[in-house]
Amino acid sequence: MNQSVTKENADMSAQLDKAQKSIDRLFATRNDRWYPQCHIASKAGWINDPNGLTYYKGRYHAYFQLNPYGSEWGNMHWGHVSSTDLVTWRREPLAMAPTLEVEKDGVFSGSAVVGDDGRLTIYYTGHRWRNGVNDDEGNLQEQCMAVSSDGIHFEKKGVVVPCPDDKILHFRDPKVWKMGGLWYMVFGVSTPTHRGEIWMYTSNDMEHWTFDRVVYRHPDPEVFMLECPDMFPLEDKWVICYSAMGLKPHGFEARNHNNAGYVIGSWQPGGDFHQETEFHLWDDGHNFYAPQTFQAPDGRRLVFGWMSPFTEPIPMQEDGWCGQFTVPREVTLAGDHLRCLPIREFSNLDQDQKDFGHIELEVNGSQDLVDDAQTADINMEIDLNKSQAERIGLEIHRTQSGDHTLVCYDDQLGRVVLDRHCNTYGDRGYRTAPVDRSSGKLKLHIIVDRGSIEVVVNDGLEIMSSYSFPAEGPRGIRLIAESGEGKALIGSLSIAKLDTIWEQPDR
Repeated sequence: MNQSVTKENADMSAQLDKAQKSIDRLFATRNDRWYPQCHIASKAGWINDPNGLTYYKGRYHAYFQLNPYGSEWGNMHWGHVSSTDLVTWRREPLAMAPTLEVEKDGVFSGSAVVGDDGRLTIYYTGHRWRNGVNDDEGNLQEQCMAVSSDGIHFEKKGVVVPCPDDKILHFRDPKVWKMGGLWYMVFGVSTPTHRGEIWMYTSNDMEHWTFDRVVYRHPDPEVFMLECPDMFPLEDKWVICYSAMGLKPHGFEARNHNNAGYVIGSWQPGGDFHQETEFHLWDDGHNFYAPQTFQAPDGRRLVFGWMSPFTEPIPMQEDGWCGQFTVPREVTLAGDHLRCLPIREFSNLDQDQKDFGHIELEVNGSQDLVDDAQTADINMEIDLNKSQAERIGLEIHRTQSGDHTLVCYDDQLGRVVLDRHCNTYGDRGYRTAPVDRSSGKLKLHIIVDRGSIEVVVNDGLEIMSSYSFPAEGPRGIRLIAESGEGKALIGSLSIAKLDTIWEQPDR
């Protein structure tokens, strides 16, 4: 480590202290009307990508991109929370602040591994503006390394993979793993011809890295960057996932500003990746981006996503905070796509469950289920074969003003719909997810927080994550059936409250 890196490491403590004081100031006026109870979020400030997901010395660690100086993107630091059980989380000191010249405009996203020496090793992107001010002339980005003996305090080692071409404007988000005695790193690149690619490097010692190959190139020339790439095995397959910048919407697909998805195929070390499936979205909702996976000690592949507020207006920015994670999900292989289910431990948060049993609704009928729900864990099964209503579902976050978000099955579309057109606050619009009707049943698991809704369709074959910002007053939940030739039949329905995920209340 050169003298410059040694000096800047000495300065990091002061920078982290300054950032924490800013977080505390923002928190002092934080408005909690939409602040999550059961999703990871910063105490205050803006967050985006999940970073450095890992299990180390008896705790799960989740780091994240953080602006401690405001509720807008910028000034990227690393925030940090940890847990022993993936359910109850503890706020940890901020992990990293920009101190090196190569990262003077932000410590960008990356991943964590337990190194050969037993220390937690983080690989991340050092970011600076080429013109020193903004992105008008693009980014200068390089892959950096930091180490820790406790997962709390980090020592930066500087650049390990420099940017190889001055014409490359996007070069970031390293994901690292070890296999067969060799270390592998993949990260996203926008080539000098503005094509989105994923590059692979290898290393024997974790510090000296050599280019191996372009492991994936997006077939669409309009897709100019593949952010936050990940590559991992599931059963006998390999999955490459990425967040595509420049992907155009088509039909129900890719309707968001940027879209995160994956392809499945085969790969052997030293060889090329062979794609075997089409691109599939991780999540069909309005607000999902930059997912990162990791392997739990019991072998499960787990993923967190960032609930990304790309489309204005973004009303929570007025409240001193912005952004949250999804609930942690277990990822398994389901033929040509992935099944994503909230981790089984999440049910430990359930409280005061109420079972409504079997329900029949007349045409255009409704039934109020809950008068005021800050949070809810809802499990519902609709009998598709016996129901004749055109739309069957739940009005969630329903207030006296009539504001609500509708989650329903639409028989004309043959899809689950999450519709925010009755929202006063925030972006509106709807998203849909396909439904396999072959079983004659539709299972919905719906996780409701103060300002968000996640809908798990048919045991995780599809999933939808969207912000939903309720208006003032009590937040009810209502069951509805619309139009059609006959009744709506609900085979089962239960609703529980959700406890907070935080080990201690913010103070």
